[in-house]
Amino acid sequence: MTSFSDSPPRVDVRGPRFVAWVTTGVLVAVLLVATVSPVAAAILIGLQAVVFAIGAAAGPAKHPYGRIYAAFVAPRLGPPTETEPVPPLRFAQALGFVFAGVSLLGFALGSPIVGAVFAGFALFAAFLNAAFGVCLGCQIYPLVARFRRSPAPAPN
Repeated sequence: MTSFSDSPPRVDVRGPRFVAWVTTGVLVAVLLVATVSPVAAAILIGLQAVVFAIGAAAGPAKHPYGRIYAAFVAPRLGPPTETEPVPPLRFAQALGFVFAGVSLLGFALGSPIVGAVFAGFALFAAFLNAAFGVCLGCQIYPLVARFRRSPAPAPN
């Protein structure tokens, strides 16, 4: 039997969707700014990469946009009616970090097309979560979790 303490931490589903809306706005800004200044786009996507890294490393409770949600939005809403586990959300943030990192490299190394394409991939995933509640990283997470090595049994 699994006890409550054995289950992964869970968060209100509205928080990650709020985060996805803010991320969508930032990524739209990256693509718009990229048409004028790849350097400015690199700075913006670099900042977003840092946000993704914080979300992947520290989880939703420490995520910068998640903190905004917790401080200003959540108190105005009723109690959560639905929750979701944290590990898939952290994995999704890690995927966002990879896309933002490749985008940053594209802009920084003089290939704005690569920068824009990878920012577009991240935008697609963020918008899908924000608008429809479909987290691509969360959908991929169970497949990746299967490939993680389980610890070897302790010798007798």
